[in-house]
Amino acid sequence: MEWNAKIIEHKGEQRIGVYFEKDADLIARIKKLKGATWSQTKKVWHLPNNEENRERFKIGVDIADVDGGNANDRQKKLLEFSRWLKSKRYSDSTVKTYTEAIRIFLLFNASKVISDITNDDLIVFNNDYILKKNLSASYQNQIVNGVKLFFQTIEHAKLKVDLVHRPRRYNPLPKVLAKEEIAAIINALDNIKHKSMISLIYSAGLRRSELVNMKLSDINSKRMQISIKQAKGRKDRIVPLSKTVLEFLRKYFLAYRPKVYLFEGQGGHLYSERSLALVLKKGCDLAGIKKPVNLHMLRHSYATHLLETGTDLRYIQELLGHKSSRTTEIYTHVSLKSLQKIASPLDQLEIK
Repeated sequence: MEWNAKIIEHKGEQRIGVYFEKDADLIARIKKLKGATWSQTKKVWHLPNNEENRERFKIGVDIADVDGGNANDRQKKLLEFSRWLKSKRYSDSTVKTYTEAIRIFLLFNASKVISDITNDDLIVFNNDYILKKNLSASYQNQIVNGVKLFFQTIEHAKLKVDLVHRPRRYNPLPKVLAKEEIAAIINALDNIKHKSMISLIYSAGLRRSELVNMKLSDINSKRMQISIKQAKGRKDRIVPLSKTVLEFLRKYFLAYRPKVYLFEGQGGHLYSERSLALVLKKGCDLAGIKKPVNLHMLRHSYATHLLETGTDLRYIQELLGHKSSRTTEIYTHVSLKSLQKIASPLDQLEIK
């Protein structure tokens, strides 16, 4: 039996409408579902729009699934928002993140026209969507950023941007690997391409996106420096090129002959970030490192190890491309050199 379902608005409430040719067996099955009701005016069976029913009827989170005159307006506004972000030269990843956040927020409020959405609706969304799904505070903060930017471009909106509150963020300390662990990971990798990638990330404190987008022209062996272009915050920076990494890169180049990007995937395209993560996992497995390790930990380790060897915090800030020194200062909390200077008061007692 063929059927289709979509989100509809019924008596001011967002519901899931199920459409099918009249069939006694299917009607009997729908009647058993909690909250199922027949609409005489719309000629459709409809149910509560909740996560269980969306999964049951395979409804995707798409603005186009919303019934009524609001759908086209929402799609138009999303496109306008995306174009506005691009015109302000936000990065592609930021445009994607904010647009997706707004799309989900608008879908959650599908029963309302955009201009009627208020701050209370955002609070309901935070409680009934973000907290209910146990999503992170950082994701909630992205929603807030997106909402504030989006509604600043909408006229006559009832949502007051200045009153939008941010979640209290959890600030975990960066996780750091010991120098011996990083050496073990790199030494365990036999493939020169894999060895070069992991070595380069650690030696220059790179983000994964910075590595996969790096081009051959960004490596300057004469000046022993690496140019990192259009990084987070659309900032360029220069970092030193390790002599050890340069030797790896020369061997890698002779073996693979990349054309444009320093590390290319199949067909000369960008090397995927997922594949890069799998390379690190392989290195950890071969090195016998059982604890969870991710690529960003290499960047954290780079900064912490520089601090422990006496590098000034201001230089580390520049090398990492941090806009604020407060971001870099977090590494002072995990520096082994700093911690070792602190004597426990217990050691000053005469304990037998």
